[in-house]
Amino acid sequence: MEEKKVIRKQIFAKRKEHTDQQIEKLSRQVTEQVQSLAVFQEADKIYAYVDYNHEVMTGFLIEEAWKRGKKVAVPKVVGKDLVFYELKSFDQLEEGYFHIPEPARGEIVDWTDPLMIMPGVAFDCQCHRVGYGGGFYDRFLEKHPNMKTVAVAFDFQMVEKAPWEGTDIQPEYVVTERKIYRR
Repeated sequence: MEEKKVIRKQIFAKRKEHTDQQIEKLSRQVTEQVQSLAVFQEADKIYAYVDYNHEVMTGFLIEEAWKRGKKVAVPKVVGKDLVFYELKSFDQLEEGYFHIPEPARGEIVDWTDPLMIMPGVAFDCQCHRVGYGGGFYDRFLEKHPNMKTVAVAFDFQMVEKAPWEGTDIQPEYVVTERKIYRR
């Protein structure tokens, strides 16, 4: 656990070093990479996070999904769980848990076959993930073991070896602006 805290601190510092313009440019490149994946092209429903604090910006990917006729849902933290709401407009979002934008209204959905676009702090090339420490995505994915998962990150979030535990759920893919890793 201590090793994860150190990695989080290092990656948060790297994220702060980047300007908003750099984050936007890199996020657009990550979006292009995700769009090239067959799992994205074939998905008709997508669960995506809403970015915060220099994470990969997901707005570009959400807009692209809408253009392609895909349905999109984003999470809201309820207790210790993630509840997904269909997102039809960014106007549905308000500041929520830890100041992260969350849906304030909309239809709660529990799709059985969506593609999950997930965040993380750090990853390694075997797709091990260091999250934020709350376990929200691990708990959600434990209940939905067959869900296709794509984590998005910047190259500077890749580490040689991400510490992991038995409760940590690996994404099937980790996509950065330069490379696509597959478990």
